[in-house]
Amino acid sequence: MSSMKLAKSWHEILKDEIEKSYIQSLKSFLEDEGAKGEVYPPEPYIFHAFRMTPYEDVKVVIMGQDPYHGLGQAHGMSFSVPDGVTPPPSLKNIFKELEQDVKIPPPETGCLTCWAKQGVLLLNATLTVRKKEPKSHYGRGWEEFTDAVIQKLSEREDPMVFLLWGRSAMEKCACLQGHRRHIVLTAPHPSPFSAHNGFFGCQHFSKANSYLEKWGKSPIDWSIKK
Repeated sequence: MSSMKLAKSWHEILKDEIEKSYIQSLKSFLEDEGAKGEVYPPEPYIFHAFRMTPYEDVKVVIMGQDPYHGLGQAHGMSFSVPDGVTPPPSLKNIFKELEQDVKIPPPETGCLTCWAKQGVLLLNATLTVRKKEPKSHYGRGWEEFTDAVIQKLSEREDPMVFLLWGRSAMEKCACLQGHRRHIVLTAPHPSPFSAHNGFFGCQHFSKANSYLEKWGKSPIDWSIKK
């Protein structure tokens, strides 16, 4: 794995974390994994979310688990797929809630880059995965790295919205509960197994924008364009 390729602001804020020994162990692990088989997303996209959404621009964080493990699906942003790739079931359910909440019809693409460029950090707890093996890179160091990311965000005075869908996302961001400025919105995961238990109808998109506007920030345009 090549050197960390973070946006300048992220590199500055995480420079002490990047120097820790577990990062070197993680790099060695990824090099070994890459030599043995396919790892997703492709290396240039591992830190894609951080390049698309610099630290100072973050308004909303959508917390995911680990990358999609199917061919061509993962490109470094939680729930997003590259343009031209069929949206997986969870993303389709996100689009259903988007239509119900803010009247945006299902888009032609599952690529959420337009959200990221507006300040929506699409963060996964684990940033890589072995082909067709979900959670195969858990416990290798990524969680420690993304814990540091969440901690740095939590320390920011500038208000943000955290959208936590599913138990793992809520546990990952437990440090945010009771924060005096950031708002934490929780719901079941948008997976077909749990979306009907409260994800549908959570109205997180409109609630996020209401909170941003309360603090004088421009709302997110949740429409998805190619």
